[in-house]
Amino acid sequence: MTFFIAEVSSNHNSNLQRCFQFIDTVANIGCDAVKFQLFKINELFTPEIVQNSEDIQKRKQWELPISFLPRISDHCRERNIQFGCTPFYIEAVNELFPYVDFYKISSYELLWNDLIIACGKTGKPVILSTGMASLKEVENAVKILQQSGCQHITLLHCTSLYPTPPEYCNLLAIDTLKNTFHCDVGWSDHSVSAAVLYRAVHHFNASVIEFHIDLEGKGEEYSSGHCWLPEAISTVISTVSEGLSADGNGEKIPDNHELHERGWRADPSDGLRPMLQTRELVKRIK
Repeated sequence: MTFFIAEVSSNHNSNLQRCFQFIDTVANIGCDAVKFQLFKINELFTPEIVQNSEDIQKRKQWELPISFLPRISDHCRERNIQFGCTPFYIEAVNELFPYVDFYKISSYELLWNDLIIACGKTGKPVILSTGMASLKEVENAVKILQQSGCQHITLLHCTSLYPTPPEYCNLLAIDTLKNTFHCDVGWSDHSVSAAVLYRAVHHFNASVIEFHIDLEGKGEEYSSGHCWLPEAISTVISTVSEGLSADGNGEKIPDNHELHERGWRADPSDGLRPMLQTRELVKRIK
């Protein structure tokens, strides 16, 4: 089955009760995990960028308070979904360790070996986004994770464009990553297109789908156009689950529900329905 991760990003608006709303919502619509981001603006950008950009300065309001982590973790466990988080500074790895089920490394941090090593050494699963990256850069990151002791690596193909038009999604790269690294590979969505998600799952067998979510369009990042709303993504998740339930086990034998109909096939002796044994049974019933 496909593992669905709902990415809250900064749409929590630094409000704990809103964080709980996200957890409840994504649990109710069938997600397997919820993911947050742990960053500090002053440790995410260089001083001159922060000083010279009002837009960056405003993102201070997007930060997730560290004090929220144990409460978020507890609520996720109450709702039986996993809690993942993206660390954007080295110490964040340790701050998250007691609480998260997995780490996510952002595409923008894919070249930062020290952060990759810190996540890998925890022994927890690591999901790595590969937007903007060359295959060689992904190979380096995977190698470092493996050397750091990470046993469970998942790669997410994505296009770092917010939002991403379907024609720029390049889903064939999912196969490239699978054939190269022989690990779990999924799709990190910025398209907000049901067609893209269905294609990623049913044609390219994406084992993980990550998507950005907002509750009602009032989150800090919703205006960028890459966030799903619950009603829309709920339909996708339920439809994907329904489709995957049709796979079966691949064994070509009569299903138990077909057994009655077998007697109503054309008998090879005369080409007429039903089978001779069924004809006799019908006579006896009459």
